[in-house]
Amino acid sequence: MRVIGLDYGSKTVGVAVSDALGITAQAVETINRKEENKLRKTCARIEELATEYEAERIVVGFPKHMNNDIGERAEKAMEFGEMLKRRTGLEVVMWDERLTTVEAERTLIENKVRREDRKKYIDKIAAVFILQGYLDSISMSGKR
Repeated sequence: MRVIGLDYGSKTVGVAVSDALGITAQAVETINRKEENKLRKTCARIEELATEYEAERIVVGFPKHMNNDIGERAEKAMEFGEMLKRRTGLEVVMWDERLTTVEAERTLIENKVRREDRKKYIDKIAAVFILQGYLDSISMSGKR
């Protein structure tokens, strides 16, 4: 069972994919777009990746506020998740992504990635943290 993890942002989408056993997440790519609302090519690329990796599910980062409120970014992420569900026919799970970008930034700093190079990697690393959190939770709960 492969799962795709997405870190949905205003101009980028970080993509990660699980191994075939659903145990580990690996970074795949960052999808860039010129405008926030231009999602056709972004969705098409995610469909291609879902087919290529034979994904059964998509996990989309859900950026709730620290006080658990749902703001504008989280609403846009939910709309994006619904769009993906309609286009791909796959189950889409919204996953709490609070602090994943901070964690990704820290990981890049610890690995001595130059400041100017971090933008290339941050979104797909955040997608790895989102997906790994999801995979760990289903592993611990015994659900697949």
